[in-house]
Amino acid sequence: MPALSDLRVLDLSRILAGPWCTQLLADFGAAVVKVEKPGSGDDTRRWGPPFLHAANGEDVAAYFLACNRGKRSIALDFTRAEGADLVRALAARADVLVENFRPGTLDRYGLDHATLHALNPRLVYCSISGFGQDGPNAQRAGYDAMIQAEAGLMSLTGEAGGAPVKVGVAVSDLMCGMYAASAILAALQARHTSGQGAYLDIPLFDTQVAWLANQGLNYLVGAEVPQRLGSAHPNIAPYQVFATADGHLMLAVGNDAQFRRFCDAAGCPALAADARFRDNAARVAQREALVVAVAPRLRLRSTREWMDALAAVDVPCGPVNDLAQVFDHPQTRAHALAFRMPHPELGPLPQLANPVRRNGEAVRAALPPPRLGEHTEAVLAELGLEALRIAALRAAGVIA
Repeated sequence: MPALSDLRVLDLSRILAGPWCTQLLADFGAAVVKVEKPGSGDDTRRWGPPFLHAANGEDVAAYFLACNRGKRSIALDFTRAEGADLVRALAARADVLVENFRPGTLDRYGLDHATLHALNPRLVYCSISGFGQDGPNAQRAGYDAMIQAEAGLMSLTGEAGGAPVKVGVAVSDLMCGMYAASAILAALQARHTSGQGAYLDIPLFDTQVAWLANQGLNYLVGAEVPQRLGSAHPNIAPYQVFATADGHLMLAVGNDAQFRRFCDAAGCPALAADARFRDNAARVAQREALVVAVAPRLRLRSTREWMDALAAVDVPCGPVNDLAQVFDHPQTRAHALAFRMPHPELGPLPQLANPVRRNGEAVRAALPPPRLGEHTEAVLAELGLEALRIAALRAAGVIA
């Protein structure tokens, strides 16, 4: 049985951080109801190309399909009084609510934490926002790229001496969703003892500052602002991409013994005995000289030849693969990291797997990403609404 099969999640979030969180919960078996705006739904339904073209003529963006499996969609306008009533009814039965509106927005509709806690004291209410519920920037909108910039990640990303660069996927959003999922599970565990839910405030900005991790501590301990190093590591050397005879190799020498073995395999054992490179601290201090000494040797062989030679002496390294190579990789295939799930309108739907295996089995939601409002009638019927009442709500534009 899925680990979270008894968990009900009400998802008022859109874009990526919130939906990523709720998709993770769905993969572990939670029953997730996604509330979307009638007519348009989650913004990411239209964030393309690329799109998949449905049999009913609808185009659905790959972006939406990446972060919404395992959910049922209801199209409901909670800015209308009757719509807000329905959300409160759903929240009264839920274990978890996830939202990512600007602070104060949901208060206007009686969907804030205080109101819903009074209805359901066991509810774990999770608010995701750009800068949190208080502080001088609380009312600012937050998107991944601006958070990467303002919270320091872009200052660390890019080639030395070059312009700052954002990471190629929305990592601030994704990490925020991961932090949210883990915080929700912790709150649910605490609820077993207290009987009470919790209010979780998880800002993108705070998330990004938190996972500056070793780079953040490098600054706090050393009082020097870290600079962009391209693919190089600020605390280890040689630990970066080097050109080979036919491409590139990520060389990841993690300790002095590995460095000695690398030098032997590369035919330059004298480098390991050189006082400038005697240990990792010395190599980091003499990074430029080390690169000048090592780079010409790596250009003498192909990437495959280096991988074979260094694997034989247990020195970590790997090729720089594009996504076509990643999805053709034997490890990707062995672990079924790309799979297809049936969809009623889109046919066999490509998906990226949750990387977790539980007792040897893949962790995977059963439902495909939903069509907008696909489950509105079924979810409202579960609340006890009769067909005539549902029809009246649809005629009034409250649901779709």
